[in-house]
Amino acid sequence: MSFGTTVNICAVDLSKAFDKMNHHGLFIKLMERKIPINLLLLFEHWFAVGVTCVKWGSVMSRFIGLGCGIRQGGVLSPYFFALYIDNVVKKVNDSKLGCYMKWVCTSILLYADDILLVAPSVTSLQQLLHLCEQELDWLDMSLNAKKSACIRICPRFNINCCNTVTTEGSELAWINVVRYLGVYVESSSSFKCSLDSAKCSFYRSFNAVFRKIGRIASHDVILQLIKSKCFPALYYGLEACPLLKSQYNSINYVINGTFRNIFNTRSQEVVDICLEMFNCLPAEKSIAICKRNFLNKFCVSNNELCKIFTDRVKKELATLLAYI
Repeated sequence: MSFGTTVNICAVDLSKAFDKMNHHGLFIKLMERKIPINLLLLFEHWFAVGVTCVKWGSVMSRFIGLGCGIRQGGVLSPYFFALYIDNVVKKVNDSKLGCYMKWVCTSILLYADDILLVAPSVTSLQQLLHLCEQELDWLDMSLNAKKSACIRICPRFNINCCNTVTTEGSELAWINVVRYLGVYVESSSSFKCSLDSAKCSFYRSFNAVFRKIGRIASHDVILQLIKSKCFPALYYGLEACPLLKSQYNSINYVINGTFRNIFNTRSQEVVDICLEMFNCLPAEKSIAICKRNFLNKFCVSNNELCKIFTDRVKKELATLLAYI
């Protein structure tokens, strides 16, 4: 992307992925990783005694044994699932298709059931999708074509392309914004993140707080709640995203508008004083602090892809430290 190359991205959504995971298939993969036998027996017993029921009002159904699947939101669930579909990554990497960065394969990015396929051409993206589907079919999982989509990032991002097609014949549309791990990436001439969803989430949480306590609580209480409940939604993931000056201004506009509502003023001078009094930093500085913490962890990561960017990250980190 930095040199005008084309990057085609397919966001793959799996149909009821966590609910369909085969327990015995997971145990086989754990044994292949030579997990201690006592820990394996613990997991086998844990899955064997798992039950659920349906509650309707005050009435509960009989308990039903869970023959497959893992709990949504469980601490170990993402790790179990990543191990279960790890061969999808291996198959894509072995294909030698897709994108590389300094000879490191970046054709597939995966966390739990969130999958991104990355390729320099539409043809390569189609081939990667079919490879991914073949392995998922072997694991008794399927792709949800209605929720899967593609975007292009390149100088010719707005040129019409043929739709990527699944093995069942369903077409995956080209869209303007794709969501991955809560971050929205735009189809553009260069890598760019969309802030629209983050701002909507912030306004929803702020309105919920301010509607309840805006007239009865002190300013200290209101701002403490907003800092702990609302700002995380606004700043989510931005430490890893490249932002334009206009996007920083957009975030500051949201924050300034919030303070105008809280203190019932239209004066920017009053808002600036309140921001300083309540230690609310501008967006540039707040994100810089988050980015510093993120890059410190990035530098010590054992991930192969992180290591090849260590020198570049250290230079950026030094710039951030001078700014902060």
